[in-house]
Amino acid sequence: MKKKIILGLTALLLCIGIAGTIKQKTPKWKSVSNLYVGWQDSLKDGDLIFQVNIAGQGKAIQLATHSEYTHIGILFREGDQWMVYEAVEPVQKTALNAFVQHGDNGKVVIKRLSNADSLLTDSNILTMKNYVQLQLNKQYDIYFGWNDDVLYCSELVWKCYNKIGLNIGPLKQLKTFDLTSPIVKDIMAKRYGTKIPYEESVISPGDIFDKAELITVYRN
Repeated sequence: MKKKIILGLTALLLCIGIAGTIKQKTPKWKSVSNLYVGWQDSLKDGDLIFQVNIAGQGKAIQLATHSEYTHIGILFREGDQWMVYEAVEPVQKTALNAFVQHGDNGKVVIKRLSNADSLLTDSNILTMKNYVQLQLNKQYDIYFGWNDDVLYCSELVWKCYNKIGLNIGPLKQLKTFDLTSPIVKDIMAKRYGTKIPYEESVISPGDIFDKAELITVYRN
């Protein structure tokens, strides 16, 4: 009997030890105010953050661009926290942890130019910061036009990099996207009626995401 009790206690202790080992290997998730311990330490000014959100026009963007990604912002450190400048309604800056929570399942991908260390000098970063700060509170552009009065997400980021002479994605014309889906057609009809600006220059989150010179520095 004593032998059985000893064996039972030994087995229990082994189970507790294994469980403790597994628990230690699990990533330490915290509250929204400190989402994931450590990963933000590797970020740099000018990093691009991509997100999926199929609510609203998100699904139509996926269908038209053949890309999973529907939203993009640009990261800059301000004080002791990272802020995402994004063109929503209106153009605004959002704390990184809050931004992450807005996407589907809290998933994000962060990318960076492969030669960012040489291209994103202190002077260039300052120019980029000044640009995005001047765009704050502008209205979101539901028509995806190319003027500077109103902006959509990938336009804001593309023009920010363009301010320092860098191209982070190919401009296309609206007509080159896949406009055949009923979901896309419905949104186009509601926004443009019969006057669809097929020749308008457009940059999509997916086209920036696929830029060969961008490397992935984080995904969750």
